[in-house]
Amino acid sequence: MSFVQLPESVTTCRNLVGGEWLVPRDASLLDVHSPYTGGVIGRVPLTPAEGVAQAVEAARAAAPGWRATSLRERTTLMARFRHLLESNLERLSHLAASEAGKTVAEARAGLLKGIEVCDFALSLQNLDTGGAMEVSRGVSCEFRREPLGVVAGITPFNFPAMVPLWMFPIAVTVGNAFILKPSEKVPLTACAMGELMVEAGIPRGVFSVVHGGRETVEALVAHPDVRAVGFVGSSGVARRVYAEGSAQGKRVLALGGAKNHLIVVPDADEALTAQSVVDSFTGCAGQRCMAASVLLAVGDVQRIVEQVHERASRMEVGPGMGALIDRASLTRLETAIAAAERAGARVLLDGRGKKPAGEKWAGGYWLGPTILEGVRPDMEAAQRELFGPVLSIVRVPTLSAALEVENASPYGNAASIFTTNGAVAQAVVDGARVGMVGVNVGVPVPREPFSFGGTGESKFGHGDITGPSSLGFWTDLKKVTRKWTTRTDGSWMS
Repeated sequence: MSFVQLPESVTTCRNLVGGEWLVPRDASLLDVHSPYTGGVIGRVPLTPAEGVAQAVEAARAAAPGWRATSLRERTTLMARFRHLLESNLERLSHLAASEAGKTVAEARAGLLKGIEVCDFALSLQNLDTGGAMEVSRGVSCEFRREPLGVVAGITPFNFPAMVPLWMFPIAVTVGNAFILKPSEKVPLTACAMGELMVEAGIPRGVFSVVHGGRETVEALVAHPDVRAVGFVGSSGVARRVYAEGSAQGKRVLALGGAKNHLIVVPDADEALTAQSVVDSFTGCAGQRCMAASVLLAVGDVQRIVEQVHERASRMEVGPGMGALIDRASLTRLETAIAAAERAGARVLLDGRGKKPAGEKWAGGYWLGPTILEGVRPDMEAAQRELFGPVLSIVRVPTLSAALEVENASPYGNAASIFTTNGAVAQAVVDGARVGMVGVNVGVPVPREPFSFGGTGESKFGHGDITGPSSLGFWTDLKKVTRKWTTRTDGSWMS
């Protein structure tokens, strides 16, 4: 049985700079391992500052011409790219799964969510046409959007296609030259999307791909010609990127980690809740900022907890749940589970040592669904983002106590309430200090055009990364006030 079509050969990734695929000078190569097998499926260059400067210069040279291109023409190109994404959906899904450890279905869903963002970008030619008004007799005001110039996106390993697609379709459509720096752990999908952008006819330098690690990120953030930086990753790095970029006068929106809570009350629909909880904490092997980390069990919900345990225990790693990104993540999670046991938690379901059948997968980085019972709010398992398929159950007596636990978290990404009572649901919608709330939804990711973004330690900067508020991040508003003649019938405003 095969869960995913792994690449048949090892691919050496290159940077896309000025429309050409180049291996940067003096760049060392890093092996790319598939989480499914541990085997090498690619190699990625770690671009030094000189290579970053080369890409920025190509983007800077391309930016004026792209800015002068009409929104209608830019949209036509993005429509061709969207068509190519759909035409290559299965190939890209297997490629993303191969390097990120996702199931193919999860990788496909990520691409489809990214295509939704393309749809929003395509709508701008009809919806975001500026505004004009005669504000007084003989005086008119209008506004228009102006692209910033060269902008960059720094994206994580867990969504090789979706998170880049949160950024560059909008940024490019509104007229910027965009540089993508994907995670060095998942460079293959970024290269494939770069090839599709070239095939769609993107002018040289308007879209670039630059590979690398920390040095590459620092060079991008520091470069004076990069006007804005979008980032998605851990909260610690997000904070640093935001601080460093903002200190240099750049526009920065940096999305960080999360510790999401699912609040379950006694009147919740048992089957719906159990399935939603399991899907939330096991989807993408728990490696997503919207994954459930803590189940806040309010009062007597034991029957629902038992259903969660029963459903999760039937999941098979491989066909039902993907692998962790690398050996370090597996070790970190196994250490965290052991630490929770020492702190007094009970391992209700233990995923350690679980592997798919077959020698082919033996070297992969596998951890089955794991449930920790008896977790106290002050334990590390209840507070720290574990980023894996581990669910901590915290028992609380009341809904108010559940909201206290939720709001004590420094993160503010998402929370969900499972109930059949509208007043209970509204109390959580109103009381949870997070950016995204779900009602009987385990992964409350808004659909476009409703934007994505959290609060607190989950987001550094203003606005959201998708939807209408993203336009204010990737553009400036230029306001124009006109008066052609003196009017004898004018008011004081004239």
